[in-house]
Amino acid sequence: MLPFSDKNTTGSLKNGFSVVIPVYNHERTVADVVHRTLALDLPVVVVDDGSTDSTYDRIKDIAGIRILRHRSNRGKGAALMTGFRQAEKTSDWVITLDADGQHDPRDAAALVAAIPRDKRPIVIGNRQEMLAAEAPWTSRFGREFSNFWVCMAGGPALTDSQSGFRIYPLPECLHLGVESRRFQFEVEVLAKANWNRIPVIEAPISVSYRPGTTRISHFHPVFDFLRNFGVFSRLITHRVLSRSFLRNF
Repeated sequence: MLPFSDKNTTGSLKNGFSVVIPVYNHERTVADVVHRTLALDLPVVVVDDGSTDSTYDRIKDIAGIRILRHRSNRGKGAALMTGFRQAEKTSDWVITLDADGQHDPRDAAALVAAIPRDKRPIVIGNRQEMLAAEAPWTSRFGREFSNFWVCMAGGPALTDSQSGFRIYPLPECLHLGVESRRFQFEVEVLAKANWNRIPVIEAPISVSYRPGTTRISHFHPVFDFLRNFGVFSRLITHRVLSRSFLRNF
């Protein structure tokens, strides 16, 4: 058990933290990720986003977790929002991590420890090994691409804006008006948090890209590039028009 109860960041938490794990066709890794996450001794919500493999069968009998299922694949952002709404019933904060095995759930303690007293930020896990040779070049390129455009869209200057290992304050992040429901949710929420003066900070975490193994990724180079372009265009346009409007008053 990690000492989450020692970090009282709000003064009056309901039950503090819950964990949300979005899952889509991660049959090879999901059970191990869930078991390691349960060691945190926190409520764990797994959102199966319409998996078509044996993902659900691998986790359905694991005691101590809440499983929510989408009938069809709706996207990572939609899975996160489903998990947030469930977590909000019992917790003021949600920790998210990916189901592909790249994260060490024990690093959640570092994210919690980074929360300043009397502040309610989004905390991003800055993956320290992302520049290593084992890290896929697509991940390294995607991180730099995302960092630049998040900043251009009025978001914070970050080192690892694509990291899925995060802490979100609830209910604030449920009411930001984030429209994206796929991977782009994780960058749009950063821009809109910054617009709404919700702090965004980073804390170092580890990441595992094991040589000889194939990491499961559902990022589509063409479709998701176009979705990214559309989201960033929308955010930048909104930012420019808002500033132009304000200058006239």
